[in-house]
Amino acid sequence: MARYKINLEYDGTNLIGWQENQDGPSVQSLLQDAIYKFCGEKVVVYSAGRTDAGVHALNMIAHFDLEKEQAPETVMRALNFYLINEPVSVLSCEKVDDNFHARFSCTKRHYKYIVLNRGAPVVLEKNRVWWVPQKLNINAMKSAAEKLIGKHDFTSFRAAQCQAKSPIKTLDSVTITQNGDEIVFEFSARSFLHHQVRNMVGTLVEIGQGKDLDIDKIFDAKNRGAAGITAPASGLYFVSADYATDAD
Repeated sequence: MARYKINLEYDGTNLIGWQENQDGPSVQSLLQDAIYKFCGEKVVVYSAGRTDAGVHALNMIAHFDLEKEQAPETVMRALNFYLINEPVSVLSCEKVDDNFHARFSCTKRHYKYIVLNRGAPVVLEKNRVWWVPQKLNINAMKSAAEKLIGKHDFTSFRAAQCQAKSPIKTLDSVTITQNGDEIVFEFSARSFLHHQVRNMVGTLVEIGQGKDLDIDKIFDAKNRGAAGITAPASGLYFVSADYATDAD
């Protein structure tokens, strides 16, 4: 038995998300099918994050076990061979200790969200950004974002179908940067609630449009209706995950 850690990038546009189910192709199902075609083993692939339909990943971490040990380079080449026509690519593969778990060993997760803020419609970056034609006040968004940092009850930023046991989360950092027409929101935390990042971005964008939303009042309300809209999945990217040691 050997455990393998893989780094992935994927375009979530035509996928139902990470999690395997009967509704369509998922990142998990595509990987598990590729592994089966490669070595005939039926495995479960675990990830650092369970991204939703339409959400992308620049460097998702995942792991799985194989009964028959293979060279990591062989595993990587084989998976990419069977994934060649799919929107998923294995960037690297290595053997890790049996104690490593892509989800439970993770100490921090990093996401970014891209808004294209211009009057002209999006063409080249379609399905990869959120097009917002109305000019945004970036200083207002930055001021509001500072209030999101720290330990809070994020009930107002939580999807109704969220299965987390507690709405209490600690947001380690939020940054907002602008480069030309692109505004990039970056978030880091140990874990996030379902749709938390997209709901925070939607709220910040509405503040940038001049809507009268106060972060403190939103927290106090503990009601999803008190916050802003849910930003589209297309602009969200899982960037990376941190682990306690390099060996992990």
